[in-house]
Amino acid sequence: MDNVYSDALEAVLRDRCTPAVARDIEAGGDVAALWDPLQESGFADSLRPEAGLPLHEVLPMLMAMGYHALPVPLAQTMFARALLDTAGVPVPEAPIALASFDGLPRTHAADGAAATWFLVQQGGEAALAHRDTLDVRYTGVHGDLTVSLARPAAQAFPLPAGTLRVIGAALHAAQMAGAMARVFDLTLQYANDRTQFGRSIGKFQAIQHQISVMAEYVAVARMAAQIACSADGAMPDRMQSAIGKFNASDAVVPVTSIAHAVHGAIGVTEEYDLQRYTRRLHAWRVADGSDRYWAREIGRAACESDTTAVDTLRAWAGD
Repeated sequence: MDNVYSDALEAVLRDRCTPAVARDIEAGGDVAALWDPLQESGFADSLRPEAGLPLHEVLPMLMAMGYHALPVPLAQTMFARALLDTAGVPVPEAPIALASFDGLPRTHAADGAAATWFLVQQGGEAALAHRDTLDVRYTGVHGDLTVSLARPAAQAFPLPAGTLRVIGAALHAAQMAGAMARVFDLTLQYANDRTQFGRSIGKFQAIQHQISVMAEYVAVARMAAQIACSADGAMPDRMQSAIGKFNASDAVVPVTSIAHAVHGAIGVTEEYDLQRYTRRLHAWRVADGSDRYWAREIGRAACESDTTAVDTLRAWAGD
């Protein structure tokens, strides 16, 4: 799945988002080396009104970000800029992360370690706050880009309740699909290259079975991302995001488990790339609602529906 936009972004990420650059940012290094070329390229403005791109055309770009385990919140910035434009709030050029408080004094912001600004939501209001005005704390997990932050005292503007969580669910479903595709590629390549008992381990039936199961889950994640980002406008639909995020998150554990089982000990080593992707997948799996969270939302909506199950599914599918 690609288009001219994702092809252009892929070229930039291939040159700029190298493993060395990503590792440096994860270790607290300079974000500008990666963010500046992305900002200059205009990708962060893809969902703003003047760009006019619908979400389903942006999907391949979101998946490309996941495929490269992009360590800066470009996807979140794209949505944040579109919302800020609509609200008439000045749009900063620095990266923006999204966070939903849902009545809690603190919350987590995925990829917030590389963000300068935070667009946060509490109830029906949202606010844009600079990192220096917030109580931002790291999780302490190795290489984790998720941060914890306290609710800011910033000037708010109206935003329908749950908007940022729905956006986060959709964009993370797409990024997980891209990252799982990369994990599959790494695993398949390793199985073909690694030899044992005189032949590549990919020739053994047990390994072939594991990789085939992984391929099924990767395909599920890809379809989940398509559902989550199928809107014709710039913003995702709530139930489509819920279905997409649930299925993508649900696929993370089997995909990462099989990948590490096939790779063995080398998969967790610092110098090998696999652990970079599986760490990010587990972080995105719980970002903006885990599979259990969205399963409850889907079940609640189904139980509260006045139509038949088939009609409800058709409505969620946009028919």
